[in-house]
Amino acid sequence: MTALTLTTLSREAPWLRAITRFFADVVAGIREAREMQQRYETLSRLSDAALARHGLTRADIPHAAVTGRIGR
Repeated sequence: MTALTLTTLSREAPWLRAITRFFADVVAGIREAREMQQRYETLSRLSDAALARHGLTRADIPHAAVTGRIGR
């Protein structure tokens, strides 16, 4: 019943669709930020030798954390 009501409301009220999309985007952004933070912390804990095995230096960690591209 709730799904039917929300579906009906979203057809009748485009603003509701916009608000729902906004909050979905916020949640997706938070999830992405947490993943970046986790990658950064994981890479930061590695030794310089371990980073080098991945083709990284300490200076590469922020870029690797944001892009998700770790090493070769």
